[in-house]
Amino acid sequence: MKIHEYQAKQIFAEGGIPVPPGDMATTPLEALAIAQRVGKPVMVKAQVHVGGRGKAGGIKYAENAEAAKVLAQNILGMDIKGLTVKKVLVTAAEDIITESYVGIILDRTTKQPVIMVSPAGGVDIEEVAAKTPEKIFKLYVDPVLSLKSYQARNLAYKLYRDINQVRQASDIIIKLYDVFWKVDASLAEINALITNPSGEVIALDAKINIDDNGLFRQREVAAMRDPDAEEPSEVQAREADLTYIKLDGNIGCIVNGAGLAMATMDLVKRYGGEPANFLDIGGSSSPQKVVTAMSIILSDSNVEAILINIFGGITRCDDVANGILTAFRELKPSIPVVVRLTGTNEREAANILKSVNLPYADTLDNVVKKAIELAGME
Repeated sequence: MKIHEYQAKQIFAEGGIPVPPGDMATTPLEALAIAQRVGKPVMVKAQVHVGGRGKAGGIKYAENAEAAKVLAQNILGMDIKGLTVKKVLVTAAEDIITESYVGIILDRTTKQPVIMVSPAGGVDIEEVAAKTPEKIFKLYVDPVLSLKSYQARNLAYKLYRDINQVRQASDIIIKLYDVFWKVDASLAEINALITNPSGEVIALDAKINIDDNGLFRQREVAAMRDPDAEEPSEVQAREADLTYIKLDGNIGCIVNGAGLAMATMDLVKRYGGEPANFLDIGGSSSPQKVVTAMSIILSDSNVEAILINIFGGITRCDDVANGILTAFRELKPSIPVVVRLTGTNEREAANILKSVNLPYADTLDNVVKKAIELAGME
């Protein structure tokens, strides 16, 4: 789950990490009041879950409160990569002397959090990794032993030479690590971590992604979810208890089980296709789940063929087939659909689907090849 910058800064502040003063506004008048409270030039920043806000005109500098009001009026309602801006963060503009990067992610290979720091802040860390990888320093932290103060200090020395700034940065790294664990984050990032003319080290920006599997014990954080700022199809899938992630290809995939879904997507890529999504209908799927899955796939205008690949263990193939039949009656798809159903009640499923005359494949390789052929990609 993603949260907005203003929410991440609230969590940072509660954890003792220094952030510029500011607040969230949903109207120009609210932006005016916040800027007046800040009492200095401010930044007005669109709050949407996409990158490139600055390039899209969603981040602007305001010399005074009246200017902040005007900018908020311009930014609210703006479309940024398909998302409408409904909130802005009005936050103090800081004079920047240096920009650094500090971030923590979970490394699933080592099963450890890894802290990354770089003196090259203010740009995407992926860009730094590609162009100047020597400027990225990593520390894998044993989750049992936790982060030690000397480890944080060694990382801080990679960013600053001034001992006072080293101490500040070390304290911020320790507190960021504490926040990372406290909210069940999969990512906690400060980009940029700046120094100002007074020598203070401040988290100018804040980003936190929450592990969905930890939300059951994070009620306050879960309440921060903003459905209006998310992909509508992903919201629909979550409400239907489906796992769905939209991608950029044109082969829509409906699969049961995360492992099979990944294998199916890998084969689509191997045979020259591009998957349009990850969609796992899970085990014991009811026919209605299949109907919802088809509806979500069909809402993506990029999809040119639908690939349904089901292995019936707990899931019954005839249940899925009935769902496909219902989907064809209700949704009347205008794009080709190819199916592979194998396992529990697969013969019954094949008989059910005879009435809609769907292309049927007997192996995983064949269903993928057929879907790519039907999408006109060969």
